[in-house]
Amino acid sequence: MTAALLPTLFDHTLTELTEPGDIINKEDAEMLFLFFKNHPLFNWKKQHNGCEARADAICVLLEEWSIPHYKAWVFSGLFLKDHVGGLRKNWNYHVAPLLPVKYNGEMVYMVLDPATGDELQPLYNWAAGITDYPHSYHFIRLPHWYIFNQKKITTHNWHRRNRQNRKWMVQGLAGINALNAIGKARLCFNKRRVKNTAVALEELKKQFPL
Repeated sequence: MTAALLPTLFDHTLTELTEPGDIINKEDAEMLFLFFKNHPLFNWKKQHNGCEARADAICVLLEEWSIPHYKAWVFSGLFLKDHVGGLRKNWNYHVAPLLPVKYNGEMVYMVLDPATGDELQPLYNWAAGITDYPHSYHFIRLPHWYIFNQKKITTHNWHRRNRQNRKWMVQGLAGINALNAIGKARLCFNKRRVKNTAVALEELKKQFPL
């Protein structure tokens, strides 16, 4: 009898962790999940674009509210290592905020991602649920990394959050991917929408949900 393949593997080489400090309990983490799931600033139904924007916006807010957090990433085997392995919806990768949560006296890592689930998901379950066929690779990154280096994905050459990708984040929240030709055209006619999104994000910093 052949053993079933694990759908997803944890990549230690791309993972980076720091001491999280005072972590929240599961009840508060669930309140955060519902807050973001129901907030109109986040379009969770637009699943084929904008995961970097949603993840980074939430991480900016969590940082403002002094809530320990990371980012959870999952890559298809084909995209990361050029071998077999694919994600659902033909994604190359996906990213979402990750909360270290106090539960039953232990710390567990829970993913906050209403785009792929109706509740908080343990890290492994989240990555496995997104995986269409083995293998995918999941790992944890510090939240200030906005995106990976497309030419070569290593531990230390990711792109930090900066002024330029902050613009991409706000545009993504507004439903516009300004990195492609269609998005650039849409951006010309939706400047007010983007500006209003930026204002809404700043206002949201004042709405501590716990």
